[in-house]
Amino acid sequence: MNSQITNAFTVDVEDYFQVEALSGVVNRSDWGKHKCRVEKNTHKILSLLDESNQKGTFFTLGWIAERYPNLVKEIAGLGHEVASHGMSHKLIYTQTEAEFREETFKAKAIVEDIIQCEVKGYRAATYSITKKSLWALDVLVEAGFKYDSSIFPMRHDRYGIPSADHLPGIITTPNGGDIIEFPISTVKNSLFTMPIAGGGYFRLFNYFITKWGLASINRNNNPFMFYIHPWEVDFEQPRVDGLSRFSKFRHYNNLEVCERRLQSLLSDFKFDSMNAVLDSMTLSRTKY
Repeated sequence: MNSQITNAFTVDVEDYFQVEALSGVVNRSDWGKHKCRVEKNTHKILSLLDESNQKGTFFTLGWIAERYPNLVKEIAGLGHEVASHGMSHKLIYTQTEAEFREETFKAKAIVEDIIQCEVKGYRAATYSITKKSLWALDVLVEAGFKYDSSIFPMRHDRYGIPSADHLPGIITTPNGGDIIEFPISTVKNSLFTMPIAGGGYFRLFNYFITKWGLASINRNNNPFMFYIHPWEVDFEQPRVDGLSRFSKFRHYNNLEVCERRLQSLLSDFKFDSMNAVLDSMTLSRTKY
């Protein structure tokens, strides 16, 4: 491994038919009609982590945890951190505060009951804590979360707070509470902000560009946060009809190379769970 900095490796445990890019043609009420592939694909990622002797954080959707509790137990049993990805993968800014509170508490309780351990971390569906949904941070504090990883410090059509700090730190919530924020990693300079942390960007950019960007964060003596979804290592997943050309690109771009790139990433960088990385840091107060 080239890096001596320990970075956070994270997985958003959801299935291919649950992603926001497909939400216009796949009804949430029909999720149960689709054949789940999340177990097989999560096992691929677990195997890659095991081969490289590294750990990660698995932000698990409550819908998945309810139906596949043994998968959640296996993740925890292998020494990885299990965190919450909410209940139903609804964008926070489309929910009422009451609905979000109910889903958040429910999802956290489901996972904690399975692993018999406190869940410390949360990540919103599609990074949907934005300027118009900052109230969600107070719900997370109320629910007892130690940290959040939902803020993307860039501009995007579905998410992002461009003014947010790009490094982990302690943020003050709208009602005066405190929570640690580990934002989605980006490379920033005076000219641009480059999303480099994983997911579709990992598939879109050549691996050389990703490696360069992530290494530049480490060269500044900072850890980065990498994220991936189980369905992204599944080139054979069913193709969903009715998608726009842009949505097809977002979801299916370079699926066939993702697993191989993950192997390279785990060879080139040092990783641990998000909670372990945060515990090793001295955090200062930051902004969003």
